[in-house]
Amino acid sequence: MTALLTLLAFAVSLLLSILGTVVYSQMEHVAPNMAFAYRHIAFPFAISVGVIVLVLSLVMEIQHYRQRKNLASIERAG
Repeated sequence: MTALLTLLAFAVSLLLSILGTVVYSQMEHVAPNMAFAYRHIAFPFAISVGVIVLVLSLVMEIQHYRQRKNLASIERAG
């Protein structure tokens, strides 16, 4: 799940950064710098999203584990 969301974030951010780079290059009448869109916008954004998704997934799994543990102890007691 983490890898899938990271790849999706990378794809979307790369698309938007390329579009932004093309629009900027048309307005300034310069050649678009696609390497900038990849290296300085899309890649760091995807890494950030990947870390956030990993941490959120870990927190959710810990919550589910604690809930299952509590329900099992209630079932044993009852």
